[in-house]
Amino acid sequence: MNASAELQSAGPPSQPDLPEASAPNLESLNNSRTPKTAGHLRALRLQHWLKNFLLFVPLLAAHRLGESALLSKVLLGFLAFGCITSSGYIINDLLDLAADRRHPNKRYRPFASGDLPISYAFWMIPALVVAAGVIGRQVSGVFVAAVLIYLALTVTYSLYLKQVALLDVVVLAGLYTLRILAGSAAAAIWPSYGLLAFSTLLFLSLALVKRYGELAVMRRIDGDAARARAYHFSDGELLAAMGIASGYLAVLVLAVYINREASLVLYRRFELMWALCPLLLYWISHVWLIAHRGQMPDDPVLFAVTDRTSRIVALLMLAVCLLAV
Repeated sequence: MNASAELQSAGPPSQPDLPEASAPNLESLNNSRTPKTAGHLRALRLQHWLKNFLLFVPLLAAHRLGESALLSKVLLGFLAFGCITSSGYIINDLLDLAADRRHPNKRYRPFASGDLPISYAFWMIPALVVAAGVIGRQVSGVFVAAVLIYLALTVTYSLYLKQVALLDVVVLAGLYTLRILAGSAAAAIWPSYGLLAFSTLLFLSLALVKRYGELAVMRRIDGDAARARAYHFSDGELLAAMGIASGYLAVLVLAVYINREASLVLYRRFELMWALCPLLLYWISHVWLIAHRGQMPDDPVLFAVTDRTSRIVALLMLAVCLLAV
């Protein structure tokens, strides 16, 4: 795949009307307008709570979703993780204000656009962290430890790691996998190493497609001098190669995972589970094709929720699992 050629195929970069990048100013700090509730909700990025459904993966993989005691624990964990992830997004928004204000999409975020005064973040963050801790205590001490580790990694990522090429995408993949581990801590069900390997490889591919997509967006603004985090425009081809390889390796791990002896116990018609491999292979290829065409939005996970092809593939995979049980 020639990512550089693809990104250049659009011709000379257009120059959209964007506001000038600027540092946080007193006007945003002392905004006298009373923000609407919608502004606060947008700052929480509730749509990203969809990622926290990964906490239910250990229950699903063990076929114990019907146990009400375990389900209630994971539901509480879901709420706690929602609070802690929202606090992390607000921290990241504060640190990225200048960059967000020159981005064609991110400039509409509540703090970057001025819809919410920056001062509001300084009570929203501790309130969310305390709420996560209080709810998490109702789950287990191990779960609280997972929440704190997630927060520490998120803050470290926002302050430093997101500017370190390659390490940033590894950390992003790790944050997704940490959600699965948190779900395991909530339900006291330890996931298999195969599941953890599959999760890490799959989400590494999605983290790389996120960076690749950001390069395509910034190229329309800055031309061949475009950068996205620590990546240069010329890195696009390498990011694509690594991302596709990681995604395909995830399919291989899934095949090995299906072939284990435990599948004979969990699935009466486990041979049907093999259909998951070509479905996942198709979806990963579809995601990278969309990114190659420069049509990938900011977050590939949210893209999967709204994309028609992705929804069809997800329904087919769900049908396969139900038929195999």
